Amino acid sequence: MNTSPLQFPSHYDDDENEEVFIDESDILYEVSVDDEDLPDADDDQDSDPEHLENLSAEVRDSVHIFRLHDGELYSAAFSPSNPTLVATGGGDNKGFLWKIGDGVWTSELEGHQDSVSSLAFSHDGQFLASGCLSGIVQVWDVLGNLKGTLEGPSGGIEWLRWHPRGHILLAGSEDSTVWMWNAKGAAFPNIFVGHGASVTCGDFTPDGKIICTGSKDATLRIWNPKTGENIHVVQGHPYHTEGLTCLSISSSSTLALTGSGGDRDSVSSDESGSAHIVNISTGKVINTLVSHSESIECVGFSPSDSWAAIGGLDKKLVIWDVEHSLSRATCNHKYGVTCLAWLDASNLATGCSDGSVRLWDSRSGECTTTFRGHRDSIHALCVSADHKYLVSASWDGTARVFELGG
Repeated sequence: MNTSPLQFPSHYDDDENEEVFIDESDILYEVSVDDEDLPDADDDQDSDPEHLENLSAEVRDSVHIFRLHDGELYSAAFSPSNPTLVATGGGDNKGFLWKIGDGVWTSELEGHQDSVSSLAFSHDGQFLASGCLSGIVQVWDVLGNLKGTLEGPSGGIEWLRWHPRGHILLAGSEDSTVWMWNAKGAAFPNIFVGHGASVTCGDFTPDGKIICTGSKDATLRIWNPKTGENIHVVQGHPYHTEGLTCLSISSSSTLALTGSGGDRDSVSSDESGSAHIVNISTGKVINTLVSHSESIECVGFSPSDSWAAIGGLDKKLVIWDVEHSLSRATCNHKYGVTCLAWLDASNLATGCSDGSVRLWDSRSGECTTTFRGHRDSIHALCVSADHKYLVSASWDGTARVFELGG
């Protein structure tokens, strides 16, 4: 594999931003989904595989069901260069590469000795990385041929991210460290040490200049990927008091949105689930988004950066107008929101603990489509590069392909 040397541009200038705090009084309106439009998670029919196979076309909305896993699914990823190539990984210690089409091509990613917890394609689609809970990362080509094994972390792999312009791979571990490898030669340019607990989320900024990582120690750390320097540590009031669960970085590489979990019975809203926006250059908290009463499971900036979405176990997806610091809509679900994916600048999908997948118009807060068929919670969603397909990975052991309109 021929890879150009990776050049990290210098750190951009810092900006000063004053703190702005938002509460639920800023919510403009709420939109609810009718109960009759939602399947019951404990419905006997939903737990009956034979019944599932005989569901009408109106209810079983998937165009393909991938069934080769023997246990719950944890991860799913679409190739950025091939809109029909998908990877899935699960608790059966297996990963698969497969294609959407008339005859599904499949290649098993063999060799993991524990649950395949994370998957990520390189920016050009040449390579796929798979990480497991034994701390091993494997790198594959698009035919499923093993190209290298990356070792180092002593704990399970929590997440994987590739550099936006090179074959540099980043991984967060349960052992509180972050590792960075050059996939060419399996060398590791840096190890990032400083977190005091499992590193639950992280990524490169889209411009590739900075790394942001979040941890169960309730801190966000901002790093220089070239030198390994810890530029900022975001912690303490007014930031999270509970461990971080999720992170999203704006396409402008200037803002990080983080969510936290916590005790569902806690009286404090911050301990139950909070979200904050941090200026990456300064390390300052510039917005506190108060809207959730339970653990926040997923956050995401829209492609335009104008909007942000936050989903939690309190059965709510909240759409925020980032520029004006206003909550524009609350999209109520019957069960907890476990994952989300933006489809374009105005539309997004949510996966829920009842096994359903819903599409939402962020401008109106309306649910435009409900996809059914899964018998258990959705753990991951991914969207094809041409925006024609949505894939959901579920604890029921299957991945389903849904066709997106337009």
